Amino acid sequence: MLFIGVSCMLASGCGLSQWVQNGFQVGPDYHPPAASVSEHWIDIGNEHVLPLPPDDPYWWSVFEDPILNNLVQTALAQNLTLRQAGSRIMQARASRAITAGNLFPQVQQSFGDATRIQESQSVALPPPIRAFDEWDVGFNASWEIDVWGKFRRALETADARLEASIYDYDAVLVSLLAEVVSAYIDIRTFEQRIQYAKQNVMVQESSLQLSTTRFDEGKTSKVGVYLAEANLNGTEATLPALETGLRQASNRLCTLLGIPPTDLSTWLGKGDGIPEVPADIAVGIPADLLRRRPDVRQAERQVAAQSAQIGVAVSDLFPSISLNGEVFQSSEDFGDLFNSASAAGSIGPSFRWNILNYGRITNNVRLQDARLLELIASYQNTVLVASQEVEDALIAFLKSKREVVSLRNGVDNLNESLKLLLIQFEEGSIDFSPIFVLQGSLRSAQDQMAAAEGQVLLNMVAVYRALGGGWQIRYPGFETQVMPVDDQPTDAATDPFLAPEKVEQRNAQLEEFLMPAPGVVPKEDSEDGQ
Repeated sequence: MLFIGVSCMLASGCGLSQWVQNGFQVGPDYHPPAASVSEHWIDIGNEHVLPLPPDDPYWWSVFEDPILNNLVQTALAQNLTLRQAGSRIMQARASRAITAGNLFPQVQQSFGDATRIQESQSVALPPPIRAFDEWDVGFNASWEIDVWGKFRRALETADARLEASIYDYDAVLVSLLAEVVSAYIDIRTFEQRIQYAKQNVMVQESSLQLSTTRFDEGKTSKVGVYLAEANLNGTEATLPALETGLRQASNRLCTLLGIPPTDLSTWLGKGDGIPEVPADIAVGIPADLLRRRPDVRQAERQVAAQSAQIGVAVSDLFPSISLNGEVFQSSEDFGDLFNSASAAGSIGPSFRWNILNYGRITNNVRLQDARLLELIASYQNTVLVASQEVEDALIAFLKSKREVVSLRNGVDNLNESLKLLLIQFEEGSIDFSPIFVLQGSLRSAQDQMAAAEGQVLLNMVAVYRALGGGWQIRYPGFETQVMPVDDQPTDAATDPFLAPEKVEQRNAQLEEFLMPAPGVVPKEDSEDGQ
């Protein structure tokens, strides 16, 4: 069995000499896995794509919108999904403390008992004393010495899982920032589309009135009246869907803010339309994702945690050596229990070795090895998916900018054409048919343009999200604020859960666990070109 244990230890990447060098710990030493990344982004040659590191964590500030800034701060203080992630950090911290406790004597107990003993009278040689009392009180301890590094490897696992929980919090934070900004952009986009639709309704009502007047004067047929009414009805029919989309975007934002669905129109105000699109965007290099993306760092920490678990499994192949001790007082009479003559105790080493385990331990080592391979592949796939998300968002951002330019030119052309046709219609040189066509085209073009303008911003948000920007705001120096109670769209003044002092208390409690986490630095000698 010892031969099997040593063979398995060697197969798991830790020979006897390595065991000594590792501080008497079996199992493999951890090294970050390699991951394939490109040298540069596909669109790095585009004039709007800057190879500068995107190090500004306040990326949403490019919109220069104070309302949006307040929304972000409120979401950071009240979002429930983020609070769940913070609670998971606390759980991991407590779990790590429990694991660390196993480095010390695992059993430490005080005990006491009182027993009344009655001997049998039906034996061949009955004892002279057939009934007596026994009083005991004492303390015992058992310490399994960490000869093979079982508990230290378990502590490595707990440390890595704690760091992974912090990166999970960061990933939720990045997602929250992007979702809040996206919901706000959707609201402003729907508002702009509704505004265009209402402007077209006013224009088409004037056209209907003009067509009716000309028909009453006998200057045109009633076909023009019917066409004008059809245009007006078609435009009015678009309003319910747009208003529904606006309400749903507002409801989504309420959930992100941690409040019940509420009418935010008063608090948000009219706004200045769809925010302007920045001319350029900084993307850095693909290798930055290993440092910036919290989900990548979380996946790497999960690999580290599983690597240490192999050492825990390998240690079960060897005997566990313990030191046991007991100190107690024992007496027949309670009055003599604490006399020096009643003192007793024992101390000594022991060992236990699971020798007939029918391959369970060796197969557990293989199981942990296989899980490690799975997590390595998951980490490498996470890196690939992260690169794909950046490339997808980047090309969408660049192409949608071009689309907006073309749509704006088209809207301008339709506006000028419609002005000329209305003049000709008033003069009586044409009928209403070409105006009917142009008004319908203008309505669709304006709506498409507004939707495209909003999509450009959403694509830009997707770029920042894919780059993993924003989680750095949890570092010291960032002040999280909540909307003033007077401006809250919910009754925060009477809700202790949303009271500012409660928010500050929760944030202070969480801040203790959000220590700065080291970055994952790729190995320079990686065979995958990292």
